Amino acid sequence: MKTISCDGKDIIPSKIICIGRNYVEHIQELDNAMPDEPVIFLKPNSAISHEIVTHEIDAIHYEAEISFLVHDKQLSAVGFGLDLTKREVQSNLKGKGLPWERAKAFDNSAVLSDFKPFDGDIHALRLELFINGELIQYGGTPLMLYKPSEILEEVSKFMTIADNDIIMTGTPKGVGVVNKGDVFVGKIFENDDLLVDVEWQVQ
Repeated sequence: MKTISCDGKDIIPSKIICIGRNYVEHIQELDNAMPDEPVIFLKPNSAISHEIVTHEIDAIHYEAEISFLVHDKQLSAVGFGLDLTKREVQSNLKGKGLPWERAKAFDNSAVLSDFKPFDGDIHALRLELFINGELIQYGGTPLMLYKPSEILEEVSKFMTIADNDIIMTGTPKGVGVVNKGDVFVGKIFENDDLLVDVEWQVQ
């Protein structure tokens, strides 16, 4: 089983709970319908990665997300995540009304930073994604349609969230293609305080 790190300790999440269509401008950029409830899908433990890897055949798109570690049914730590997506595959599946697993749950599709214990103001969190030194994605909890506490409550209505599971809260506008050699820098802030800072070079 794959691990993530929180406060210097290796942890094994059983699953990653992902939220789609949680920022209005991202919904618009992909020409999707506005949801009337959270759009929820899963990535397995095997999706976890600590590096960004391209695919020989399918183009991979990045989606930067504020991510949380769950403990005792609470959002206990925060990290930076990339929901990697095979966009063309996803579009074909959506067009046929089929599930997204082939496009979202493949190996190495959840690239995650180390997590930092967090008990501050979740509503003051924001992310920034830089690619090759340029700010590409920017967003935070004030722009989310469904806030992290609402997501936790909604998912808990029908699914057991185990300790060390991860919730990825959706991506703001600015998604695009991953290119080999690109340098990704992800940051999470609480107001102006930098909580998480991570760098990857695409393999």
